[in-house]
Amino acid sequence: MVRILATDGIESSAAKALTDLGFEVVQQFYDEKELPSKAAEYDVIVVRSATKIRKPVIDTAAAGRLKLVIRGGVGIDNIDAEYAKEKGIEVQNTPLASTDSVAELVIAHLFSLARFIYDANVTMRAGKWEKKRYEGIELAGKTLGLIGMGRIGRSVAKKASGLGMNVIYTDITGHLPVNEPFKFVSQDEIFAKADFISLHVPKTNAPIINEGTISKMKDGVYLINTARAQLIDTKALIKALDSGKIAAAALDVFDEEPVKDPAVYNHPKISMTPHIGAATVEAQGRIGENIVSIISEKFKK
Repeated sequence: MVRILATDGIESSAAKALTDLGFEVVQQFYDEKELPSKAAEYDVIVVRSATKIRKPVIDTAAAGRLKLVIRGGVGIDNIDAEYAKEKGIEVQNTPLASTDSVAELVIAHLFSLARFIYDANVTMRAGKWEKKRYEGIELAGKTLGLIGMGRIGRSVAKKASGLGMNVIYTDITGHLPVNEPFKFVSQDEIFAKADFISLHVPKTNAPIINEGTISKMKDGVYLINTARAQLIDTKALIKALDSGKIAAAALDVFDEEPVKDPAVYNHPKISMTPHIGAATVEAQGRIGENIVSIISEKFKK
């Protein structure tokens, strides 16, 4: 029997579908010390964000049963994918499943920053009525700069355009097809022109948002990151927020999760969500369906 380990959990309907197909599904989290000794006992490991599949796990698993690692989500930064492939272990993810859920969270953060929704909620619960303090701005007519124009970036662009925003973007692949109503510009133009900047690229070797790039931004820009924490130099961000160079930031991803840096979670100009980009009923259902499809295809009887 094919054994599947879901270290970070799996959607219940997906677990049932796999069980009905004759697979054994074990939902159990193992920390980085325990996982290497357990990995070899399974044919498939399904992870989300919490579990890291690094060389010690791969070395042990490759000597055992493991044939497939699936990341339920977009990126595979938490998996040493190339090394796994060298060892004969296939690595897959579910990039299409959470496109709209992440994009909608970006739009939610746009509204939250523009209209002080996060701040007002906190102060009102403290018994304060600060109506005059919360004079916001309208999104219509503002320029949204997207760094990265993959599936999620395009979904954000379409939704923001529907709100009346002007969308500009930069991407390593270059221009989108000419029928798209969004303008391709250089990264420096994003920094110079955008009222809001949203990040939609994989993990990079060095932060995209650092002291140098922040200095190129418009004064009072708003920053949103639902992609990878490593894209932003946190100290540079805090400094820019304190100075007012960046008006406010919305973060769904953090250097440590759960977030442990008080300079981040106590900052009055940072609106936070706990890495919930894909945390919708619909997205979780699609992720589960994708996982079932990948595993059933891999182990056809």
